Amino acid sequence: MRRIPMGIYIPGNSILHRLDARVKLICLAALIGALIYTNSLPGYGIMAVLTFVLVTISGLDLKTACAPLQRVLPFFAVIFFMNALFNSQGAGPALWSWWIFNLSTAGMAAGANVVLKLILLMILFHILMSTTAPMKITAALVSLLRPLGWLRLPVADLALMISVALQFIPTLMEETEMIRMAQTARGARFDSPRLRDKAESIMPLVIPIFISAFKRADELALAMEARGYRGGRPQAPKTAGPLERCDFAAMLVVAAICGLQIFAL
Repeated sequence: MRRIPMGIYIPGNSILHRLDARVKLICLAALIGALIYTNSLPGYGIMAVLTFVLVTISGLDLKTACAPLQRVLPFFAVIFFMNALFNSQGAGPALWSWWIFNLSTAGMAAGANVVLKLILLMILFHILMSTTAPMKITAALVSLLRPLGWLRLPVADLALMISVALQFIPTLMEETEMIRMAQTARGARFDSPRLRDKAESIMPLVIPIFISAFKRADELALAMEARGYRGGRPQAPKTAGPLERCDFAAMLVVAAICGLQIFAL
């Protein structure tokens, strides 16, 4: 069975599925701000416990929630070692030095800090996309971006572009995996330990991805025009429903967690 790519909506009837999409976007933005501001072990502990609770109540199993991380583990390793070997912040002797490399405790702490932030951010984003239908995300973006209409900005078109871009992420990831497998069958050496072989295999992977992305964008534009969509024309306003008690409760919980993050620093 293939792994579920990041950004795929998984229908369900959990508490997170029933929350208003506007509330989920606002709470995600608040949690991202709190996570970026976090630099202490208690703060990361709070965010890790919250992420585990969200995974549990969303109906997703832990393996599915962490599936997007498997594809970017090498990227996390690069970030960690770049910080560990080249970060010169903080006093104290180096643990190991050679040429321009300088392994230090402060560098390893900085690398772990960045990697933990990225891991939690990806899981939170994956939970949002897995529990929210694409049309609800678009309607929520239109509602939240409506004040920008006072500046004569095309709010509906902007929200549609953001929503389409988010929905293209799993499609492009799946096509990237298919192209990688096809190029591997043709002799590309993505897993080779030699840096030259990896560099030579990048171009046969990047060019087909760009061609596929532009092709899909052109097909999407033609499909939207065939269904009567015309950019720049006034759209019928979509009235968002009122918030329920669970929505207000979710915002209060997130506000309390953000307050705990401030005191945990």
